[in-house]
Amino acid sequence: MRLPSLLPALSENEALDVAVIRSAANILWSPSAWRERPFRAPHHTASTVAIVGGGSIPKPGEISLAHHGILFLDELPEFDRRVLEALRQPLESGVVRIARAASQAEFPASILLIGAMNPCQCGYFGDPTRECLCSPERVARYRARISGPILDRIDIQIEVQREADWLAPRPRTTTGSSAEIATRVLRARQLQFTRQGKLNAHLSAPELERLCLLDPPTTRFLHKAFAHYNLSARSYHRILKLGRSIADVDGREAISQADLAEALALRKLDIRANQRSDASGLYPRRPVH
Repeated sequence: MRLPSLLPALSENEALDVAVIRSAANILWSPSAWRERPFRAPHHTASTVAIVGGGSIPKPGEISLAHHGILFLDELPEFDRRVLEALRQPLESGVVRIARAASQAEFPASILLIGAMNPCQCGYFGDPTRECLCSPERVARYRARISGPILDRIDIQIEVQREADWLAPRPRTTTGSSAEIATRVLRARQLQFTRQGKLNAHLSAPELERLCLLDPPTTRFLHKAFAHYNLSARSYHRILKLGRSIADVDGREAISQADLAEALALRKLDIRANQRSDASGLYPRRPVH
């Protein structure tokens, strides 16, 4: 819920897009929220039609209501599998296409998807202070509710440890305040629009090849990682996009090997666990934030 504060306000055209979608869904909105990015957090019992859209007279669902904003799916494995699988095409294309016998509709769905889940059903798998009550088979079944193709479309996958003493006063973080982070985000977005007229997430494969030029050692590093982890073509392109964004946040034109190593680590590929293998060079060269 804090993430919208890190994103820039909607442009005039984006705000008009959001207003049109809300009007199509018969949702009232306040003029004071005209430039605020949407934040949608549907309950895990929501149906496929509620999330993706549809009906006898097609209307936009939550994914389209989050257009230009954030769709947050808490308790991700508790969503119906059909709901999650229906997100595949919109996450890839940025649009929802609904076909009915009497009509067809297309709604925009360019979103930032965020999902949250427990490590297991009891919530204590891997916890250093509480014993997990789930069997390995139960943990595997719980995690298998999120299919491989859906995970392949999620660029950043991180584990957040439970706070040992969350009531204690917290020191100021090294990453800065929300306002400082928002400034860095805005600067990186402006850099991307200046360079290519769009965000890195929307780059096509040919544009990636043109804008993500790598030197020979970095190219060999990425090809080695691609082979070692048996990455899909989608993962390959998404790692390049994420590496490009990491470089942009740091204000660098060239993508370094460290940028790609960080992108690999953020996709939850445990590259540090392979230091004794042929991929001994595949580990982050700086802390991952």
